[in-house]
Amino acid sequence: MNTLQKAVQDYLAMRRALGYQLLNAGPALADFVSFLRRKRTSHITIQMAVKWAQKAGAQPATWKNRLALVRGFARYRSATDPRTEVPPPRLLPFRAKRATPYLYTDDEVRLLLNACLRLSPNDALRKWTYHGLLGLLAVSGMRLSEVLSLRLGDVDLANAVLTVRGTKFGKSRLVPIHDSTRRVLMRYRSRRDHYLKGCPASDFFFVTTRGTRLDKNNVRGTFHVLSRQIGLRGESNRHGPRLHDFRHRFAIRTLLRWYRSGQNVEQRLPVLSTYLGHVRPDDTYWYLTACPELMGQAVKRLERRWRTLQ
Repeated sequence: MNTLQKAVQDYLAMRRALGYQLLNAGPALADFVSFLRRKRTSHITIQMAVKWAQKAGAQPATWKNRLALVRGFARYRSATDPRTEVPPPRLLPFRAKRATPYLYTDDEVRLLLNACLRLSPNDALRKWTYHGLLGLLAVSGMRLSEVLSLRLGDVDLANAVLTVRGTKFGKSRLVPIHDSTRRVLMRYRSRRDHYLKGCPASDFFFVTTRGTRLDKNNVRGTFHVLSRQIGLRGESNRHGPRLHDFRHRFAIRTLLRWYRSGQNVEQRLPVLSTYLGHVRPDDTYWYLTACPELMGQAVKRLERRWRTLQ
């Protein structure tokens, strides 16, 4: 094992000990070290880092991510090898374009939930599974993966609290729910237990009629069918409102409610960030620009502030 290979292992071990998962970093950095060896380069240079990041016809988004991996490792390596060149942050810039969120109306949510209850009329569980699943997405702001990962022990209906474990960024959090949501989940739990009585089943909260965990792609496919039934998507449309847009709806409606009630949104925004499971407040600030009505409320607040300062 050469010096750089050993340094990669030490770097990954240190970062993982700090809580970072780094699922793709190991193979990528190992490939980078092999690339340097083939180029007969014994230390990290900006030129070699850029060449490796852009190899194999990757797209600009991939270039940025690959170079970021090298940048982190180069910073670590520079402490023991002064020849190391650290790629600057603005090299190979790329800013992903966020999808424009679809803001469901209350009537559209009701139509979707009613359409769920028309699913498989002879199936005593499937329609209630999707009714509870889509309803929870609409009122909780949770990610689809988080809802599908809920286990029976994570759903505390006595205290109306959900425990979201091992989320997108490896964090866990508590999500309080309204009493009306608690009652819906209680009824689903009762139907679930009755339907699966005497059958082997997983301990996931939302399950298929076979008692197994719901598949994310199947859930999306069923959602697309329901969306077409109520007119949210055309029969041949490949794109349209997404399940993830329920999360946007929750965030924007929360912010609008705070603005309309005169609360200090800037002070309360970290609360929303925590509730949504965002790592950076910037991810939550983005919602301020996602809705014209929300922008209007922000402008009115700014105008009032200016008037008080004059």
